[in-house]
Amino acid sequence: MNFNVEKLAAIRTPFYYYDTNILRQTLDAINTETQKYDNYFVHYAVKANANLKVLKVINEAGLGIDCVSGGEIEQVLKAGFPANKIVFAGVGKSDWEIELGLDKDIFCFNVESIPELEVINEIAARKGKVATVCFRINPNVGAHTHANITTGLAENKFGIDMLDMERVIRLAQSMKNVQFKGLHFHIGSQILEMDDFIALAHRINELQDQLEAIGIKLEIINVGGGLGIDYDDPQANPIPDFKDYFEVYHKYLKLRPGQTLHFELGRAIVGQCGALITKVNYVKENAIKKFVIVDSGFTDLIRPALYDAHHKIINLTAIDEATRSGKEHTPQQVTYDVVGPICESSDVFDKNISLPYTRRGDLLAILSGGAYGEIMASSYNCRKLPEGYTSEELGE
Repeated sequence: MNFNVEKLAAIRTPFYYYDTNILRQTLDAINTETQKYDNYFVHYAVKANANLKVLKVINEAGLGIDCVSGGEIEQVLKAGFPANKIVFAGVGKSDWEIELGLDKDIFCFNVESIPELEVINEIAARKGKVATVCFRINPNVGAHTHANITTGLAENKFGIDMLDMERVIRLAQSMKNVQFKGLHFHIGSQILEMDDFIALAHRINELQDQLEAIGIKLEIINVGGGLGIDYDDPQANPIPDFKDYFEVYHKYLKLRPGQTLHFELGRAIVGQCGALITKVNYVKENAIKKFVIVDSGFTDLIRPALYDAHHKIINLTAIDEATRSGKEHTPQQVTYDVVGPICESSDVFDKNISLPYTRRGDLLAILSGGAYGEIMASSYNCRKLPEGYTSEELGE
């Protein structure tokens, strides 16, 4: 990411900074790879980041949208996405959200239970509509990721059990106000091992064979998302390995003629374009620790507290000063815990990390914050929600 420290220093911290150049490079990489295949469609998973300015850049690239709430549907329509590119997932859709999707004629509902299917059919009948549906099947495929963000195991709340798949499809086929189109899957998030996606492809092949044996053919296969990003060295690896990711499905997933393959990528699209910019309030030292106390907390970026997630932290002020002075050597490094002001012991961004000698007033950037950063912010302790600014707004 490129940082203009002088311009960033003029903005009240904490705030999110989005490098739209990286975002556009990421979107270009996705389109380059998917254009190799006639039937691949990518929907951006808006739960990762719903900043309107970010959404408009994604819309310009022609992607579809994956929503998990009525509020997200309203936000993406506001950003200019066409309703016929929206898929609506979520295990607990409310009536008003279903009504909204039907009223807007969205592309598809990803249905997660028989009760949900019955409600969609009932509401659609009342409105004189026919809802296009895919069934989210829980494939019982594990993912090598944090336990809190796995979604494809039998113990998780998501999806319909494979044993119920045939019965649910037959039920949908008997209904007048739903049109069954295909199957949807999602096994988790921040997945870096392609073997997890290969395992999913094999499971989908088995399920397709099972359905075709009883005369059920599918138009849509939706494999969800889950592709991770490099949190350890984001500056060296700002764009995920989309080539290998899409090739995995091309090689291992046995699509039938005429089928379309849909993806729901979130973190992989926006994760590396964003950073949380924060200012050092105090540097505190005790007998065993040096603490950098910043003006942002887990109210602004909850991932480290919630998932023990690692985000690389850099001292923008120290780097800028070294660059301006022409110093060729790395500034003196000191080991710190970087912590926030929230009255909770879990309000820690990282422990025992090496930073240049840091002072009150220095600007720090917490990298890889474009996904699940601003969108998960809260007002706990009556704190203000962080603003989001793009590089374009700052003239970069």
